[in-house]
Amino acid sequence: MKFTPITIKSQEFSKSMRGYDAEEVKTFLEKLANEIEDMIDENENLTQEVEELRSRVSEFNKIEKELQDTLIKAKESSSQSLESTQKQTATMVKEAEMKAKQLLDKAKEDANEVRNAVIILREERDMIISKLKAMVNTQVSILEGKIQRGDEKKEKPKPKETKAELEVDVDDIVNKLL
Repeated sequence: MKFTPITIKSQEFSKSMRGYDAEEVKTFLEKLANEIEDMIDENENLTQEVEELRSRVSEFNKIEKELQDTLIKAKESSSQSLESTQKQTATMVKEAEMKAKQLLDKAKEDANEVRNAVIILREERDMIISKLKAMVNTQVSILEGKIQRGDEKKEKPKPKETKAELEVDVDDIVNKLL
């Protein structure tokens, strides 16, 4: 039989001659019933509090799980982001290296073209100088021929003066022309 404060208070005992004092037994049972009632109330309050705490613990466990999941996702995301950034950086470095190589190749090609152009210009200059020298020499020869013919027509040629006048510095003339 389960005892409750009501069953204790309503409990009746049979009377005997030499039995206990009925009033004392009732007072004792009433005190006992009140104490059991307080204990039951306290037990109910504690049970309710335990349920509330269990509910809160369950909520905290859910929050903890969500935080762990979020943390795992954040780690994965950051590692993916880092990996992606490293790939992009590697790609950018490769592209920069390729562009630098292309620029270097282009610069070398341009330098070779300029070098070849300079060589061609030098050759052309040397050829022009040679032609000028040849023209000056031709002109000198023509002048010498005319002077010699002119001297033959004169009565008395002056060989030293004629020679002095005919000495021409071809290089000096070409340099002055350039």
